[in-house]
Amino acid sequence: MSSLTLSSPQAPTVAPRQRWVPSLGAIPHAYGTRFTVWAPTANTVSINLFGHDEPVPMARREDGRFSCDCTGVSAGARYAFQIDGRGPFPDPASRWQPDGVHGFSAVVDPSSFEWTDGEWRGANPTGAVVYELHVGTFSPDGTFAGVEAQLDYLQKLGITTIELMPVADFAGRWNWGYDGVDLFAPSHYYGEPDDLRCLVNAAHMHGIAVILDVVYNHLGPDGAYLSVFSPYYFSTHHQTPWGGAINLDGEHSDQVRAFLTENALHWVHEYHVDGLRLDATHALVDTSTPHFLQALTGQLRTSSARSLQVIAEDERNEARLVMDPPAGFGLDGVWSDDFHHHVRRAVAGDRHGYFADFSGHAADLAATIRQGWFYDGRYAERLKCARGTDPLGVDYSRFVVCLQNHDQVGNRAFGERLNHQVSPAVYRALSTLLLTVPETPLLFMGQEWAASTPFCYFTDHEATLGRLVTDGRRREFAEFPGFADPAATQAIPDPQAESTMSMSRLQWSEQRDAAHARTLALYRALLQLRRSEAALQDERRDSTYVEALDDCTVLVLRGVGSTTDVFCVLVHWAGGGLFDITVPCRRIQVDVRRAELQLTTADAPFALDDETGAIEADLDQGTVRFCGPGALVLRIARTS
Repeated sequence: MSSLTLSSPQAPTVAPRQRWVPSLGAIPHAYGTRFTVWAPTANTVSINLFGHDEPVPMARREDGRFSCDCTGVSAGARYAFQIDGRGPFPDPASRWQPDGVHGFSAVVDPSSFEWTDGEWRGANPTGAVVYELHVGTFSPDGTFAGVEAQLDYLQKLGITTIELMPVADFAGRWNWGYDGVDLFAPSHYYGEPDDLRCLVNAAHMHGIAVILDVVYNHLGPDGAYLSVFSPYYFSTHHQTPWGGAINLDGEHSDQVRAFLTENALHWVHEYHVDGLRLDATHALVDTSTPHFLQALTGQLRTSSARSLQVIAEDERNEARLVMDPPAGFGLDGVWSDDFHHHVRRAVAGDRHGYFADFSGHAADLAATIRQGWFYDGRYAERLKCARGTDPLGVDYSRFVVCLQNHDQVGNRAFGERLNHQVSPAVYRALSTLLLTVPETPLLFMGQEWAASTPFCYFTDHEATLGRLVTDGRRREFAEFPGFADPAATQAIPDPQAESTMSMSRLQWSEQRDAAHARTLALYRALLQLRRSEAALQDERRDSTYVEALDDCTVLVLRGVGSTTDVFCVLVHWAGGGLFDITVPCRRIQVDVRRAELQLTTADAPFALDDETGAIEADLDQGTVRFCGPGALVLRIARTS
């Protein structure tokens, strides 16, 4: 047992080891550890140090925080708090919960990690390609080290940024991460804190940025102790689908905002992450000025010399999210799901729920690509109101578009991927579209080889809560036509079953199969083009021309109005057809006769003979004939 002495909360003075100095949790220093927690309604708060018989009293400050310096307490020590004699409770700002969310917290010294990424300057939004992954199902062992082991693969694939689904510790052995309760502590099932640091450091050595998905709009239902420490974490006048909103504008909201901001800064400084994806920002209800999102983004910007990316998931299509202050909140990007919804309506027949507001017509998909999102203030029939704002002042790179993401796959009854529901030829055609549009493309893990594994919704809650989750999941789908029969709902994978999580784990050996290997080859070829060609990185509004040639064919021209060669992408997803591309090319003053074929999705490296029809380009005549679904990419040289 180490010796323990106490001193006042103001001493000793801790010399900062980095530009940002945390103020919450257990912070090691040269003489021991300083503990600080916000508990504004408590009369007394004390620390239970594992191995010590008596709790250590903490001193109350005017702002409702309690602090104490414990000399001789160092990294690895276990501790918890007692509040007015109740407890022990884990630290709300715990850096590690080695025994799970209900156990004692552990002191962590982030300064002991030896970083080697000093030359790294952060995420580059130009030409960015985001790869979303779930740590627990990405690799066979489901750990941070398992992700690190695939960095060579991801680098060769050609992505620029890894987006980790939430890693904040959660109850149970597996979870999507959106039930996190210890916002500062990486899941102990994924590894130790330094394992996450190793992953980020190694990613930077591979030239790959890492952004982290964080959830500030709600907490998970098991192991959430914030309300034990303060009744002010949750709003009494704003509601969300998960219950009371996080308190961003009510009494004591300054401390709640500070807690969330400190969490964001901690990921940036203690783990060197290159930015955050903020979950469901439409549920961050704030009527104050400045809005929490604007304040958070501003503080992240001023705290780091590296380039950071802050991306919102927000269903409202609000341009102000990514407009510069004071008109906007200053975020770098927003998920734009309208692209996905039109695609699925067009090729997979989705028409229920929010898909009812999307036609799937090529003209509407073309408008979505041209604008960044489809709903720009126009009327949405299902919502019975106007939706969205005008996006035309926003750079293309700020819109993140996808064919798949964790929500759009996992929230389906059986976790079906798009490639499970359309032909290989259609899948390759739409993959070509995704990787050549001016918006920022997002891939969901395994998409690049058309993975056979689903990605299901899974949890591991205690039995009573677990039954409620299972029943709720089945009731949710009972409203859809395909699940009117109770027997059909019983076939939906049980979120609580270990098999539901296990079947969602990627099978890397699939890449050796011919069909999967050819899809992977197409993704690599397209990503190489996107990475190497200036026209495919140009985010200016006037550099892209998009036109629907019929109801299932879209033409995209990149590099318009520049001195670079122009790239012509023609994507066709149903039946055959003959298309004359000379007319749209003349509109931007390029001559199709100067075109050079870069690839088609029917080429031997990308498709098996029995999977697709031929694609024939007569460049002298400026025509393209599709014998089935497919896509082609042309480079058109500029005239001198």
